[in-house]
Amino acid sequence: MSGTGVEVIDLVARWIHVISGIMWIGNSLLFNWLDRNLLPAGSRPQTPEPVGTIWLLHSGGFYYVEKTLLGGAPLPAPLHWFKWQAYSTWWSGMVLLLAVYYAGGRAVLTDSSVAALTQVQAVGVGVGAIVGGWLLYESMQRLVAPRAPALAAAVWISGLLAIAVALTQLLNGRAAFLHVGAMLGTIMAANVVMTIVPSQRALVQSVTAGGGGSAALSARAKRVSIHNNYFTFPVIVLMVIGHFPSVYSNRLSWLLLLVLIAGGAMVRHVLNIRFGFPAWRPALAGTMAATVIALYAILSTGSASAAGGTGSAGQVSFAEVRHVIDRRCGSCHSALQTDSSRGPAPGGVMFDRPEQIVALAPRIDERAVITRTMPPSNKTGITDEERGVLERWIRQGAKP
Repeated sequence: MSGTGVEVIDLVARWIHVISGIMWIGNSLLFNWLDRNLLPAGSRPQTPEPVGTIWLLHSGGFYYVEKTLLGGAPLPAPLHWFKWQAYSTWWSGMVLLLAVYYAGGRAVLTDSSVAALTQVQAVGVGVGAIVGGWLLYESMQRLVAPRAPALAAAVWISGLLAIAVALTQLLNGRAAFLHVGAMLGTIMAANVVMTIVPSQRALVQSVTAGGGGSAALSARAKRVSIHNNYFTFPVIVLMVIGHFPSVYSNRLSWLLLLVLIAGGAMVRHVLNIRFGFPAWRPALAGTMAATVIALYAILSTGSASAAGGTGSAGQVSFAEVRHVIDRRCGSCHSALQTDSSRGPAPGGVMFDRPEQIVALAPRIDERAVITRTMPPSNKTGITDEERGVLERWIRQGAKP
């Protein structure tokens, strides 16, 4: 397929993915909030006894909501289901993986400085992580959790962390983070397809047959729905991580990844328990502060100079810098590029004229020296010595 075709697929799938994700996560947060705020209902003989009720104020009106298992009452119509947002989010995300990483070549999976993998091997690692993470989770929930829920949680959380760390040691940093997000998103979507919706269908069948909804079926669906609720914040941050190369390219990226997952889940936990936890505000502030401090400390520790401390070596001429830029960066970042696989001058960055190079010295420092995210996966083979030339020139004032 042409580059234009891939570009259109990328755009449309990303658009659908973001909209569907907003709707799905919004529904998850809303219903979780409703369940935690329902008030015990009084006797209402004319209708099935509610599990709980709640009054809401929104969009210029008052809303009264009941939760019930119907208890022998007829099935109401129309009955609104919440499932298509989850399905749309997942399939559009898979299309993005294909268009961006697997087949479209719009982003790289491999990084020779991390592991010597071919594209096919890297695709296998990515797909294997997504499928393997889901299989581990599903097996724990179905086979172990009914008898030993604590053990099941410990095993699959340990497995999740192991897979996450392994991906940072095998794939390009950006791809590793996004694949962890894809794994969590796949688990969430599978929970909807394989547990929540089947449980809801069983509830409907039970009511249609003249009985009430089963509390056991309701509890099973609610359990994995809560799991999905805890995944939401980590998945969101991993969806946008591509904008933060200093995180995914850090030499301690695996630790940053774990902090992001743990921090997001803990913030979600505090928000979930706040209705019965008077000190939730300081707990939330403390959790957020601890996460931010940990991220800053790890970023500072892991962002050592890429050139191995050569910043104080001899004076570097602009001619030396221009030679490195032309050889290692100019194939993409030029009006006359020889490599257009990423489209015209990615990010609008061009190094054709000396004043362009000087003006972009801070960006060169961040991407080529500190984070080492450029060239992507070291596609042009820049050496540590050449990175050192760029670093010394920048530290010496980036003069033309």
